[in-house]
Amino acid sequence: MRGRGNRFSVVFLAGWLFADLLLVLALVSMADRPDPQADDRPKPPPSKGGKPSPTPTGPLAVDRDPQEFQVSGRGKGDLVAQISKGTRKWSGRRAALVLTFGGGPNGTVYAHRVNGLLGKGRPDMFTKKTATDDFHNLGKRPETAVVRVYFYTAPGG
Repeated sequence: MRGRGNRFSVVFLAGWLFADLLLVLALVSMADRPDPQADDRPKPPPSKGGKPSPTPTGPLAVDRDPQEFQVSGRGKGDLVAQISKGTRKWSGRRAALVLTFGGGPNGTVYAHRVNGLLGKGRPDMFTKKTATDDFHNLGKRPETAVVRVYFYTAPGG
């Protein structure tokens, strides 16, 4: 490591200089990146008087515990009314994922029909961004369905 006269060799010093430069470049490149976990949604204005209410930060998450309701019958109007009534207690929330289990051997066809009517029964809850999937349940009667809804964790999120 040491050359003549107890001095550091040029190769040794060049290695340390390279390592230091690499560290500086890595820090500079990380400093100009936005926070990937930052929330891009606009923040509400602070409330007048008192402490401002905290706002959630970070990306939206999906609640792991689904909520369920049931529908039955063939009439479009009747199914839309059942969807509206079955989801009333969760009004103001937005669905992330819906799994619908239609009864009988053609249950997936019925489940697909029910999923197509979700937005008519509760348009603020079931948007075009809500993911749906159709399943069948051979243990249930035909023209019945169990609708399992996974909501976002943030209210209105």
